[in-house]
Amino acid sequence: MQSSSHLFPVALISAERRGDLSEDVYRLKPANSPDISVELVVTRLGLADASCARGVPVILLHGSFSNRRFWYSPKGVGLGAFLARAGFDVWLPEMRGHGLSARNIHWNKNRVADYARYDLPAIGAFVKELSGQSPHWIGHSQGGISLAAALGGQYLNDDVVASAAFFGTQINRRYGWLKIPPVQWCAYLMLKRFGHLSGARLKRGPEDEPVSIALEALRWNGFLGRFKDAERDWWAGLAEVKVPVLAVAATGDRLTPEWACRKLYDQLGSTQRTFVALGREHGFSSDFSHVAMLVSQPAQKEVWPLVHDWLREH
Repeated sequence: MQSSSHLFPVALISAERRGDLSEDVYRLKPANSPDISVELVVTRLGLADASCARGVPVILLHGSFSNRRFWYSPKGVGLGAFLARAGFDVWLPEMRGHGLSARNIHWNKNRVADYARYDLPAIGAFVKELSGQSPHWIGHSQGGISLAAALGGQYLNDDVVASAAFFGTQINRRYGWLKIPPVQWCAYLMLKRFGHLSGARLKRGPEDEPVSIALEALRWNGFLGRFKDAERDWWAGLAEVKVPVLAVAATGDRLTPEWACRKLYDQLGSTQRTFVALGREHGFSSDFSHVAMLVSQPAQKEVWPLVHDWLREH
């Protein structure tokens, strides 16, 4: 089968009409990381009956224990479907071992560092190749953390990033007890006993996560920990980010509190920055939670139009 890309092998594995939307599903095999078995599936949404060229590309990155269905339900509901109906060219990647993306050979060793250094640059290059434009990026929770790591590590540059939006994304929330080395070691040994973390068992979502993701976060939060990998300091690199940035926090979010989201926002070097807190004291109908900030009836009325308007502006 002929590849759908000149960059690396890409197969169009499905092209369907879903109501008023078109759904094209691509399987990417970038072979740019030490584990060459990695394959990433990216779903492209657009209007099925659109006679003109597709609009501005937007990449939506799901969080932990999740997949593309966070943005686009089987019934055609979600921020991804909303933006597609508004004329945007919507792309929904699924990280290694999530949704339609198969587990790679070394799935149990996957880290945010791998997403940032290898996967997001490949996705960004492919989207730009097919769309002909630099995409906008939106990340929720861990999707936002991966995006921040890629930007801070300069694995994504202005050529493939028109703007970046972070929803419920924080790096600075610290747990004091993890700063005590013996406690950190015990937590590390306890986590090492598990091969993966079950989203269903933890009631966090439909997907599993490799325990290596939790061990990586443990290192960031531990004694002398910092948001970086062995080669680059991602946190320091965020000060060099110049693309327009939107950061959104939910005042009812106990997982990623508003103050921690704001610290990430303050670290970004962009002069075109917007911070939004979703809560009653800021004029919204309720104090949104970590998931409800994007997946709820109030979000459809109050948050999705906010995203639409911000993308149109930039």
